[in-house]
Amino acid sequence: MFKEFKEFAMRGNVLDMAVGIVIGASFGAIVTSFVADVIMPPIGLLLGDIGILRMIIILKEGKVPGPYESLAAAKAAGAVTLNYGVFINTIISFLIVAFAVFLVIKNINRLKREQEAPPAAPTTKECPFCLSAIPIKAVKCAHCTAELKQ
Repeated sequence: MFKEFKEFAMRGNVLDMAVGIVIGASFGAIVTSFVADVIMPPIGLLLGDIGILRMIIILKEGKVPGPYESLAAAKAAGAVTLNYGVFINTIISFLIVAFAVFLVIKNINRLKREQEAPPAAPTTKECPFCLSAIPIKAVKCAHCTAELKQ
């Protein structure tokens, strides 16, 4: 059983998938940082110096009454919140990841198309005397019977 598992784990597809998962997780961390640290601060300024992650609706006050300075403070107080700022942040992260995956797949498909379409080798040539199409290996023209050079 261990031998079968080893064979399974060492197959090319499994290793490729493992590398993809590790790179995907790293890319996800980069995108999360990009959204939280680069995109969201200017959006927060445009919204009147409100961080998008602080955009919550209090559905039920906690043990300590609000207003709460952050989502973490509201959760610590036991408040029930609707976290639409976190949802917007997640949507922006998803759109960035989806666009990056689209660009990668688009380029892979372009490279595949270039590799799949090599020019076909010619199967005929033109007789220099009568200009008829004849097979490429012909030594004599079938139309004018001229001797052809190889």
